[in-house]
Amino acid sequence: MKKLFDVKRLVTAGTPAQFPRDGKPHAVLLGRSNVGKSSLVNALTGSSAARVSKKPGKTVTINFYDTGDFYLADLPGYGYARRSAGQTKDFSSLTDTYMVRSKDRRIFIQLIDLLVGPTADDMMMLDWLVSNGESFFVAATKSDKPNAGERRASLEKMAGEPLLSGIKIVPTSVKTGEGTEEICKTVSAMLKSR
Repeated sequence: MKKLFDVKRLVTAGTPAQFPRDGKPHAVLLGRSNVGKSSLVNALTGSSAARVSKKPGKTVTINFYDTGDFYLADLPGYGYARRSAGQTKDFSSLTDTYMVRSKDRRIFIQLIDLLVGPTADDMMMLDWLVSNGESFFVAATKSDKPNAGERRASLEKMAGEPLLSGIKIVPTSVKTGEGTEEICKTVSAMLKSR
């Protein structure tokens, strides 16, 4: 597996006090549970640094992968209903604090399943990103799954969403490697402009 980002260390934050505060910018992975965030981290780092589970909703901490120049921040997936009330409260508090109160320089990578398209939860997140003037692009995951016609239709529909007007969409597959180098180039370019 080709290493595109080198992970120097992993910072796992279960509370806001554990967020890294060394001034490095953040590239933040957002998406619903089971969209492939952990798999993408592994594809970008050429490692098995992120634990991948077949059961959605397993990640309940924010994992910061230190590349030396910036952090690749993997947030817990949203839209998964089988968490306990306590887990949901803790998850919401942690992610809300990071998303709303963090003053770090950052960009966002919004992951959307290419075959499924944007869900209602994805649209809420996109609305938040746009409303808050955040810099972001979309990684359309699992691009190896749809056939050519489905792929074209899904990409056209996604590009036609008003919240995605003018936003870069990168078809991505961790199985074939499609899009991983483009994601790295886009992250680097966007962080330099922050």
